[in-house]
Amino acid sequence: MEHIRLAQMAIFADFEAALGELALSPGLFGLLVIVEANPGLKQTRLADAAHLDRSTLVPALDKLEARGLVERRAAPGDRRSNGLFLTAAGAELLTAAKRTVRRHEARLARAFGTGERDKLIASLSRIFPEHR
Repeated sequence: MEHIRLAQMAIFADFEAALGELALSPGLFGLLVIVEANPGLKQTRLADAAHLDRSTLVPALDKLEARGLVERRAAPGDRRSNGLFLTAAGAELLTAAKRTVRRHEARLARAFGTGERDKLIASLSRIFPEHR
């Protein structure tokens, strides 16, 4: 199992370095992807989707908001909760980040032949079958 941990560390380091060019961490990238797919999502639902507790989510959202990438708006009918939306700058950065992530994934995929890649995906899918 040590090989899986080492592979995960290497992949994450490469992912982090790729996004670093955009001054974006993998965690913030993930939050932007979720907000893009769910405009108006409440903070509590985002925390659930990202598997974060509120004490971790709020500072991350503060960073995104300070950079002008997301905005919090009072939810219609419930002014006590906020809906989250990408700004135009957030959508633009996320588009660039997705291109960067595709290049990162392609770089990693080049290490394997097609048959090897398929076998690896099938093997890893047994660990978390719900993510097939």
